[in-house]
Amino acid sequence: MGYAIAFLCFPLKLFAISLLIMVFGFRIMIKVLRYELLKNPKLPPGPKPWPIIGARFDGHKGKVKKGMRTMKKYHHPIVEERMKQWSDASKAIEEDLLDVMISLKDHSNKPILTSKEIKALTIEIMLGGADNPSNAVECALAEMINQPNMLQLATEEVDRVVGKKRMVEESDVPNLNYVKACVREAFRLHPVVPFNPPHVSANDTMIGNYFIPKGSHVLLSRQGLGQNPKVWTEPHVFKPEQHFNNEKSMISLSDPDLKLISFGTGRRGCPAAILGTSMTVVLLARLLHAFTWTAPPNVSTINLAKSHNGGMLAQPLVLLPKPRLPPVLYYM
Repeated sequence: MGYAIAFLCFPLKLFAISLLIMVFGFRIMIKVLRYELLKNPKLPPGPKPWPIIGARFDGHKGKVKKGMRTMKKYHHPIVEERMKQWSDASKAIEEDLLDVMISLKDHSNKPILTSKEIKALTIEIMLGGADNPSNAVECALAEMINQPNMLQLATEEVDRVVGKKRMVEESDVPNLNYVKACVREAFRLHPVVPFNPPHVSANDTMIGNYFIPKGSHVLLSRQGLGQNPKVWTEPHVFKPEQHFNNEKSMISLSDPDLKLISFGTGRRGCPAAILGTSMTVVLLARLLHAFTWTAPPNVSTINLAKSHNGGMLAQPLVLLPKPRLPPVLYYM
C-alpha cells in the first residue's frame, strides 16, 4: 500500500511542477509577444489583442479600472465645462484651484497645462485630499461618542475659542489644540490606508541598523508606526492626551519623527499638509461647534470595527445631530 501511495504522489508532484513550468512559460511568452507587437511597425490597423494577452487573473486591475471609469464619468465633464467657460470668455476670474490650472500661461501666452494634465492633477488631488481628512474626522467623532468626556472637552474648547456668535474659521486652528490632538490621534489609530505611497531609495543608507540598498522600494506601515508599543503607551486606545508634552505646546498634525504618518514628511511629504491640516481641523471643529451629537436610540456604543481593505470604518457612522447655535449662523 505504501508503495502505491508513493507511486501516486510522485506523478502528482511531477504534474504540479509541469503545471508551474507551463504557467510561467506562458507568462514569459505573453511578455515576449507583447514586446514583438509593440516594436513591429507593420501590424495592421485596428485594436490589438491586449485584453487576452494582458489578462490579470487576480482581478485588482479590473477593479481599479472600473473605479477610475466611474470617477472620470462624473469628474471629466466638470473640468471640460470649466475649460469651455474660460475659452469662450464667460469666465475670467480665478475662484479656485481648477481655475488657476486652466489659466496658467507661459511667456508666449499659451496654456502651460493640457486638458489631460489638468484632469490627471485634479483626480490626484481628489484621491489624496478627500479620504484622508474625512476618514480622520469620522473616526475621531466615532471615538469621542464612545468616550463622552472627550467630546465634552473638545466642544468646550471650541466654545471658548470661537464663542457662539460666529462659525469656526481657519484663523482659529492654532488655538484648537485639543481638537487637533483628537484629529492627530485619529490619524494614528485609524490610518485611511495601510501604507504610505512607495518611495525609492536614491542611495545606499542605514536606518536603525538596517541596510537599505540603493534602488529599494520602501513602504512605511502607517499602522506599524502609529501603533508601535515601544513608542505609544497604550497603542490601541484612543487617547488624545498622549500628544501633549509637559508644557502642552502647540499640536501639529505632521510628525517629522515618524511616530505616526498623517501627511508624510520630508521632500516627498504631502505638498498640501498645511491645507490638509486646516481642512481636517476646521471640519471637525465645525461639526462639534454647530451640533450636539448623540448615537441613535438603539445603539449603546459605536462599532469601531475596520473594513477589510483599509482603515475606514466597516459600517458608515450614523449619529443624530441637534443644532446648538443661533439659527442665523446656519444660513451664512
